[in-house]
Amino acid sequence: MTTTGERQFDALDVRGLTSYAFGQRSLMWWGTMGLMLIEGTVFAIGVMMYFYLRGVASVWPLDAAPPALRWGTLNTAILLLSLWPNQMAKRAAEQRDRVRTRLWLTACVLFAVAFLGVRALEFTALNVSWHVNAYGSVVWLLLGLHTTHLLTDTIDTAVLATLLFTGPFEGKRFVDVSENALYWYFVVASWLPIYAVLYLAPRA
Repeated sequence: MTTTGERQFDALDVRGLTSYAFGQRSLMWWGTMGLMLIEGTVFAIGVMMYFYLRGVASVWPLDAAPPALRWGTLNTAILLLSLWPNQMAKRAAEQRDRVRTRLWLTACVLFAVAFLGVRALEFTALNVSWHVNAYGSVVWLLLGLHTTHLLTDTIDTAVLATLLFTGPFEGKRFVDVSENALYWYFVVASWLPIYAVLYLAPRA
């Protein structure tokens, strides 16, 4: 019984609620979206630099043949194929299936490592050095920016896979995997216009 002036409050038991959520209910989702917006803007600025330089040059590419298509095209195929294990990892994480999540996440790491290996060969087939002229500089800039994003995401994916195998493990790791998959979609989607700029635009 309460005295005059006191208020009665009912207690709410929240012990059964999870401490994490997926999608727009997660702060991680909003952070990932913001990161993609910032980095997408950087890629767009790089592409605009490329076409500005092309517009003021009398000949394009400058003193160089267009990059060889072989490695860049192979890497595009690898990236597109990597969408499948990435989606499977995301689905398994959102179903809170630790075994399947770490299996598909390991496959994602292998695809990323394969891509990085081919990317090393890709740099050797650009037919121009970064310091020779403006064309070489902007080509290396675009390819280097995308490689940096891919490398950091590969490390992040490898760390997540390791935690899923060894621990320490918390339920919020499933959210990390889901948002990591979302970022991988960005890595793939951002590569397609860059591929067109680097490999197809000089031949147009």
